[in-house]
Amino acid sequence: MSIEVNGLAKQYGTQRAVDTISFSICRGEIVGFLGPNGAGKSTTLKMLTGYLTPDNGSAQIGGIDVVKDPIAARKKIGYLTELNALYYDMFVREYLLFIAELQQVPAAKVAVEKVIVQTRLSTESHKRIAELSKGYKQRVGIAAALVHDPEVLILDEPTSGLDPNQLVEIRELIQSTGINKTVLFSTHILQEAEAICNRVIIIHKGKIVADSLLSELHKKVSLPRETMSLEEIFRYLTSS
Repeated sequence: MSIEVNGLAKQYGTQRAVDTISFSICRGEIVGFLGPNGAGKSTTLKMLTGYLTPDNGSAQIGGIDVVKDPIAARKKIGYLTELNALYYDMFVREYLLFIAELQQVPAAKVAVEKVIVQTRLSTESHKRIAELSKGYKQRVGIAAALVHDPEVLILDEPTSGLDPNQLVEIRELIQSTGINKTVLFSTHILQEAEAICNRVIIIHKGKIVADSLLSELHKKVSLPRETMSLEEIFRYLTSS
């Protein structure tokens, strides 16, 4: 398994942000991680990427425990945070080369040129990041996550704030990337999950309430009726 989570838990004071969750994801899967605000999505992603230490349970990336060997685990991960923190004063190519060198990528310049083509940044690569549109800034963030050719790509709200054309472009990029990698991404846009994912995990109040292929979700979850859309299923499972 590319991602293996067993009994993962995180508590803030009296709030159980993530409550003993377990799931696994194989290479080649594109999985949507869905839930309302405060459900535990970002906390889970931060534990998977080593930015937070779990209180209980374990998480492995490519067979490597993220707590016992965080550096080795991070080498297998490309991570786009929700805020997509970039150095706006740097040029696109300069920034990606900086990230590649931080990741100790062999032949860093070659890797940067490859990821620029992969993310369709060629026409913008001579610009400062501050000059880019929101959609191209997202592309730069994804390129930075991909430049070291990770096994697992974790994206936190990658399409937030994009216009319809930009949504389609980022969707296509995620789909093409997911052919050879494991992709786990959180989103509030359920139409995006339906368009991109072959599987969804729905989390509510720190607990997983559904984990299924989209095509089998009606069979795996007890629902009032079988014809419910993903939006209706989401609201049914997370409204309480």
